[in-house]
Amino acid sequence: MAINVLITSRSFGQVSDEPVKILRENNINYKFKEKHGLMEEKDFLEVIDEFDAIIIGADKINGNVLNSSKRLKLICKHGTGVDNIDIETARKNGIIVTNVPATNSNAVADFTFGLIIDLLRKISDNIIGVRNGEWVKTIGVDIYGKTIGIIGFGEIGKRVAKRATGFDMNILAYDPYFSGSSNSFPYVKFVDMDSLLRSSEIVTVHVPLNQNTINLIDEDELNKMKKGAFLVNTSRGGIVNESALYEYLKKGHLAGAALDVLKVEPAPKNNPLLTLENVLITSHIASYSKEALNAVSMICAKNVVKFFSGQSPDFIVA
Repeated sequence: MAINVLITSRSFGQVSDEPVKILRENNINYKFKEKHGLMEEKDFLEVIDEFDAIIIGADKINGNVLNSSKRLKLICKHGTGVDNIDIETARKNGIIVTNVPATNSNAVADFTFGLIIDLLRKISDNIIGVRNGEWVKTIGVDIYGKTIGIIGFGEIGKRVAKRATGFDMNILAYDPYFSGSSNSFPYVKFVDMDSLLRSSEIVTVHVPLNQNTINLIDEDELNKMKKGAFLVNTSRGGIVNESALYEYLKKGHLAGAALDVLKVEPAPKNNPLLTLENVLITSHIASYSKEALNAVSMICAKNVVKFFSGQSPDFIVA
């Protein structure tokens, strides 16, 4: 029987055709999803029995879909976070799940610092003003020498810290799961969450979304942040309580926020955060560099080939 792969990630093979060539040269049939937006349960149920594997983007695939599948054997996440996949049900059904960790870490770290610079120096605001015929001298805040608090010291958090050294920043980090040696990062001071929130002028979030991190940044945490501090989130929506964030921005406790991720994506037009001038929101593109996207696509394609040739794919999650 031919091997059929459903590709729901629009960015798969977008940079080059090499990932698609890998599938084609190994006699693997592939089909990109027809729906323009994210696939939902009913969309998956209509087609799931046609495919042996899925290269999945941000589309959510739940237990009902996995339980109904008669031939699905492999799910390759085109990215790192697997919070959109029912891992436990996949495991129970013998479906292998892989992801691609660390490959996009530099891209996300670069983007994080891009947001920090834009947010504090009000670059986008000024550009929009000039295009609208204004010539206003916007006043921003220096990044150099500030205290940055990094929540989550995985591959992305480490790279954000490295970039912060170039701005001679005081770098704090909190990660209860960090298993490395702090001696390897002499420019970072590891502290508890409360100390980080109370001391940082910029707080940036780099943790996965799971049961332990939903609303990790809630009203209590926002209240502990310094008045006039800035919050950046390029990890996952749902980690920051958006309603609480809106209130703390609106009343001026926080000076601004930059979000590449939201709890509901695409952003609904009635999301109140869109009404605030001190908020930057981008469309979940922190990992979207040409280099990172192509590397992720290549690993996904190679994992499909490995699995169906009897080898163990890389980066098995379940």
